[in-house]
Amino acid sequence: MSLHSFPKTRAFVWKKDRLLLLDQRLLPHQKKWAACRTWRDVARGITDMVVRGAPAIGCVAAYGVVLAANRKQLPQAFDGLLRARPTAVNLRWALERMKRVWEAGGDLKREAAAMESEDREGNRRIGQQGAALLASNAVVLTHCNTGSLATAGLGTAFGVLWAAHRQGKIRKVIASETRPYLQGARLTAWELQQEKIPFELITDNMAAHFMKTEKIDAVIVGADRIAANGDTANKIGTYSLAVLSAHHRIPFYVAAPLSTVDLSTAVGDDIPIEERSIREVTQIRGISIAPKNTKARHPAFDVTPADLIAAIITDKGVVRAPYTESLNGLLEDR
Repeated sequence: MSLHSFPKTRAFVWKKDRLLLLDQRLLPHQKKWAACRTWRDVARGITDMVVRGAPAIGCVAAYGVVLAANRKQLPQAFDGLLRARPTAVNLRWALERMKRVWEAGGDLKREAAAMESEDREGNRRIGQQGAALLASNAVVLTHCNTGSLATAGLGTAFGVLWAAHRQGKIRKVIASETRPYLQGARLTAWELQQEKIPFELITDNMAAHFMKTEKIDAVIVGADRIAANGDTANKIGTYSLAVLSAHHRIPFYVAAPLSTVDLSTAVGDDIPIEERSIREVTQIRGISIAPKNTKARHPAFDVTPADLIAAIITDKGVVRAPYTESLNGLLEDR
């Protein structure tokens, strides 16, 4: 599987002295690039979900640091970018890495480019290792968006699907629509279509029905933060899929780079869960779908307990429980 075979879709592009973000809020109906010329533009793009997906957020934040350095605004940029979104640990990881380079007098632009290249190569390895877990003629259910729109390259869980499809292993993918922001319907369905991977789109509350009535071989999702014990924060709705998978004896896999593992967070209960605007629940593309003044909640993520996860597929290998030992072992070997 060659790097040259990677999908052509890009979530972000560094061009001369600016960062271009593909505005994912407009997909699949419109492809529009948002130009970021300052770190504040980058922070706003992350907060407003112009760009999303833990690995992509980390890479984009690194380029935000480059923009801040050009304007001699680094101290405030580190703090401002870190506050853009709280749950995805890749954001903090990338900023800490860039800060170390800055303090050592290194080349920030080169470091950001290296981070992007590493994620692209890591995606390739995740895809290869994850595909090896699937049997031929597999039906796989996935949740949210984990492809090239969420990373610097092929994707995490989507990368597994892509690699398995190239090996002739995928009969079809079942993609959940992923309410309330519809990343599955808007983004994953679009990426699957672009790559000519057979798929069906379902609403989130159809998963149990299909697990009961059809043969589903695996559920594969991404991650925004993995605690030291293996508890995993991912898009809201992931936890319920893991519970359903356990009941129906379907292996539930998490695919993520090691940069998503946070050993400083002992257990999932310690992961901060972002609460986003209730308008993303009560409206779709600005059109209200609920009565006026409806109270709503919008936790963007939930936490899946480690004991529901069959394996975690990383760029350095596939690990299984006990995750406290296996994840720590991989990180020590880096």
